[in-house]
Amino acid sequence: MPSRMRLEDRECPLSTTVQHIGEWWTLLILHDAFDGYTRFDQFQQNLNISTSMLTARLKTLVADGLLERRLYQDKPARYEYVLTERGRSLRPVIVALAAWGNLHLAPQERSMILVDAVSGEEVEPVLVDARTGRSVHDSEAFVFAAGPAASTAMRSRYADPRGRRAGRADAR
Repeated sequence: MPSRMRLEDRECPLSTTVQHIGEWWTLLILHDAFDGYTRFDQFQQNLNISTSMLTARLKTLVADGLLERRLYQDKPARYEYVLTERGRSLRPVIVALAAWGNLHLAPQERSMILVDAVSGEEVEPVLVDARTGRSVHDSEAFVFAAGPAASTAMRSRYADPRGRRAGRADAR
């Protein structure tokens, strides 16, 4: 699949992440993998996806290091697709996307919820700073800043340590 990434976004972690997982089928395949699906026919049956599309998406997920292709049968050769550590590290992203979707639905309209595996109680996932435990949902308290590898353009974009760019109106 040709890259849709703009040249100026190549160093942006959001852009590079979307390059790996931003395609519709990719997210659904990963979701199924988190639910324990590993075999081609399982993905195909559950997602009702064409053979060619599933083959292409699985190849990309393997090439990106998110899934590992493992032989589970010799004759005929059959493979399963298992999440790698890199792939498993995407679970919070998938959980956050599902939670965001549910946030905009009435409780009775939710077809899938996240629950505690022991108690069965519904949980509400939040993203927190590991050091302080503070929720990062507060857009005023946490902002993006240029990192150590930032280009001149990225440093310019995030020059203001409070996250405001030149030319943007100050709401205060």
